[in-house]
Amino acid sequence: MANMAIRKGMLIRHQNHIYEIVDYNERHSGKMKPTVHVALRDVRDGRPVDRTLPDLEPIVEVEHGYRRMQYLYAKGDARVFMDSETFEEYELNDTQLRGGGMFLVEGQEYRVSFIDGAPAFLQLPETLPIKVALTAAPSHSVGTAANITKEATLENGLDIRVPLFIKTGDTIRVDTRTKSYAGKEGKETA
Repeated sequence: MANMAIRKGMLIRHQNHIYEIVDYNERHSGKMKPTVHVALRDVRDGRPVDRTLPDLEPIVEVEHGYRRMQYLYAKGDARVFMDSETFEEYELNDTQLRGGGMFLVEGQEYRVSFIDGAPAFLQLPETLPIKVALTAAPSHSVGTAANITKEATLENGLDIRVPLFIKTGDTIRVDTRTKSYAGKEGKETA
């Protein structure tokens, strides 16, 4: 197990905590042996941790799976999801949502990682289709001649900047990492 390959997104158990490998890199310093530094995120509370590869050995990979969950509603600081197969309801807190709470739309399905039979975290795709609830008039646009944008409010309440041709009722793709416009969804059938 000492030579086990690590990869981004891998879940490991270390000192009775479950961590996700966020990044890793090899550092060289002079004539010393290179060291591999691993950036981890505690799955339970989202806290970042840095370790060297020898500190983590032996590496124990955590078995986990994903389930399709339908977002139902907000309940205080938590969000309630329903398993699409068993119809059980689960509450995910802000740490488990990983900043994705603003992208949730009632009734849509999302992937949730499960560890030991309990929900661990929400995994959002890089882009999500979301309907535009309201756009500003073109007279409120800003930008240079090549990149003119206007404000838009999406059905989930998120405010972003979109190109002038986007209108109320259009469905657009939003980048979940940068919270920005990523393109227009294909033609909709009415």
